[in-house]
Parts: sequence; C-alpha cells; structure tokens
Amino acid sequence: MKNNKKIVCLGGGIGTVNLIKGLRNYSKNIVVVVSMADEGGSSGRLRRMYDIFPPGDLVSCMAGVSDDSTLSELLTYRFPGDRYSNDEALAGHKLGNLIMVAMRDIVGNFSDAIDLFQKVFKINGTFLPATVEPVYISAQTIEGKTILGEENIDLGKYTGERILSRVFLHPENAKTSQEVIDAIISADVILVGPGDLYTTLLPVLIVPQIKNAILKSKAMKFFVINTTNKPFETKGYDVIDYISAIKKHIGNFLFDKVFLNTNYNITIPDEYNYSYVLLKNESDCDKFNIIRKDLVDENFPLYHNSQKLAKAIIEEL
Repeated sequence: MKNNKKIVCLGGGIGTVNLIKGLRNYSKNIVVVVSMADEGGSSGRLRRMYDIFPPGDLVSCMAGVSDDSTLSELLTYRFPGDRYSNDEALAGHKLGNLIMVAMRDIVGNFSDAIDLFQKVFKINGTFLPATVEPVYISAQTIEGKTILGEENIDLGKYTGERILSRVFLHPENAKTSQEVIDAIISADVILVGPGDLYTTLLPVLIVPQIKNAILKSKAMKFFVINTTNKPFETKGYDVIDYISAIKKHIGNFLFDKVFLNTNYNITIPDEYNYSYVLLKNESDCDKFNIIRKDLVDENFPLYHNSQKLAKAIIEEL
C-alpha cells in the first residue's frame, strides 16, 4: 500500500518542512536527510559558539511533523531581534536550536541528541545529518567569482552578477553515515526538493557516498522544482536550468519524474524580488517526465502548498 512506502527526503530547509508536513498524512516511514552546510542565522552562531552541527533545519523538520501544533510553534519560536546578531546575543535564536545544543551537551554527541529530542517531544520519523561532520560550501558565480560560506552565498553578500553557476563542498570527500546510505538504498521513493538549489539541495547531492547510493538505489526518484526563483541563487532560472544544474554537479539527471507548479495567478509580493519558475519549452515535458499541477501555497507563493504537493507525489506512486 502507498502508506507503507519508505520515503527518503533529501534537503532540509523550509521546502523540506513543507513537503513532510503533507507526506506525513500518507506514510509513517519517512526519513529526512538534512544538509550540514548551514552557517547563517541562529544555526551559524551556535555552530561557532558551541562547535555543534547546525541544528536549525533538523529542528524545523522535526517540529514540522509534530502532532502537537503548540509544541511545534514553541520549538520554532524565535526570540525577538536579528537572527544575524552577534554570537553571544539571545536575540534571533530559535528556541528548538538552543534545546538541541543543551541536549548535545547532556548526551555527548549530536546523533544521540537528535534521538533524545524526538523522545522528549514525541516526534516520529527518522532525521539524519547528511554528513558525519559539519561541512562548508563555496560557490562560483556565472562570472567566475568564488564566494565562501553558505551565509554569504544565501544573502548575496558579494558584488558583481549575483547568479550562481556551481557549488563546492568542503571537505570535498565528506563522509555520510551508514544509516543514510542504508536508508537511500532501501527506499521506495527518493525525493529531492523543494529548497534552495545551491545552498540546501546540492550540498546533500554532491556528498560522494550519497550520490553513489542514489545511483544504486532501485527507488523511484522524484525532483520537485521550486515554485519561485530566489535572488542570488537561481534568478531567471527555468525548469531546464534546474535540471542542467543537477547534471553539472553529479554527472547526469537521476530523477524519474519532475514536479512543477503551474499556477502563476497568485501575486508575489514585490518586497521579496522572487519570480515564478517557468517551463519555456513544452517538448521538455515528455523528455523529463514533468508533472505539471497547481502546487503553490496561495497564501504565500514562494512555497508549495504541503497538501497539494504531497497528494501530487502520492498519485504518481
């Protein structure tokens, strides 16, 4: 039955949170593999202060599948102030991130801290760091300029043409855990996206052992295109640009089906400077098995609607 499918989601940001919020209604066997490249905001500050894996995306994903909406709100509560404050300040920190630091200190390692977090807050599912060590990324722009660090890349903290061409992992041969490899190999479905292409998704896909496990896996492999393009990462990208970026980084496009939102009727607030991802060539639909549906969150079109997206994915199994 469809609700017995083992679904492995690769990514970790708000796109993954929205995805698993919907999928949890269809499967009790969801594994989330989260990038450890984050070094911005609360996660980055805690990473520097306490020598810990960046906890933010893991905490958000776990809170996203909690059965208790009040608990979810509490774990993702952010103290007032700038999340990019100085490292010692409380301002801008997410409460769940602080709890994760405390749990790591209590049990002695990050993996056991995740287990304790789930036990204390009664959160189901499997949540795994993509690498066994914190990693960093750098990126190259279309002008050939090298940008160091996830925060600088994400926020466009550099001059020149702020469109990315390639992302690199440091260390290049960062290892993943056997648990991640086994989950991917044994999956019924592997899902990548939605999420920031260069700062969330590719930093997971280019981990050598993860890429090899995806290649070996007999799972159905789905890629979810973002509803909109993010400034400083994918400005002006169409569907084929996303596909080409995957090919450039891992050698080929591994995915059986691609999911694309086609509802462009919701006005994107000007303040975000985002634009919808378009399909410019109809012939690409058959070539890449593109599933086109209304998937957008009508209240906030930068993201997918969790229920629409999950339903569309389940219908393709």
